[in-house]
Amino acid sequence: MIGMAREQRLAEIFVEVADSLVEDFDVIDLLQRLSTRCVELLDVSAAGILLVDAHGELQIIAASDEHARLLELFALQHDQGPCVECARTGTTRTNIDLTRPETTTAWPHFADRARETGYVTTHALPLRLRNRVVGALNLFQSAPHRLGDADIALAQALADVATIAILQQRTLEQSHIENSQLATALTSRILVEQVKGVLAERWNTSVDEAFAVFRSYARSHQLRLADLASQIIAGDFDTESIPAPASEPAPATAPAPIAPEDRTG
Repeated sequence: MIGMAREQRLAEIFVEVADSLVEDFDVIDLLQRLSTRCVELLDVSAAGILLVDAHGELQIIAASDEHARLLELFALQHDQGPCVECARTGTTRTNIDLTRPETTTAWPHFADRARETGYVTTHALPLRLRNRVVGALNLFQSAPHRLGDADIALAQALADVATIAILQQRTLEQSHIENSQLATALTSRILVEQVKGVLAERWNTSVDEAFAVFRSYARSHQLRLADLASQIIAGDFDTESIPAPASEPAPATAPAPIAPEDRTG
């Protein structure tokens, strides 16, 4: 996207985000939209958002697709990768060439899995307000082109929007409320992940397609993703009420198994 078309789309997206920041808004849905908008606006292949939980551990909260989610989880498992370091130090890392030997040396498990997934470049930007870092935005590219200063600035602006959405300004100085919000968001994400797997298995479709249908149903019925997921997990909602994907589903593909020695990173 270039020129006026990109500027117009950018304005539309920030209006969309502003309209979402109402009382009791659905933070999971908003962060999911932000991750997909990063892919749309920045010409990257995938995006993921990590949050620091109440115990100081990083957790995945949103991703543009399942490949990005799995890669983020792998990076977290091995306690390595530019996004992990960015969230801990608040330092922006951009245009990291995953094919260079020094990158493999610094983050061997992360770099290897990233290349296996098809990514050659990555970027990490902090979710930060003032001196407080609550997570990081990770961008992945499958084509070896650099992001310029304007794109990096836009990516940071989107990361800042995500930060505001998570913390909400009125609670920034109330750490106990903030921790509660983060814990609630992360718990909600776990419920949503469980439902995605249940629906994907039931419909014999991909997890991405199952999530798209689940999310569409929730939005059309003005339901919060976490609330609907909680009802499904508790057995209080009949998933037969959610129309199955209309297209002929493709068999779901499982992620490549992680070798036992990789689980100790």
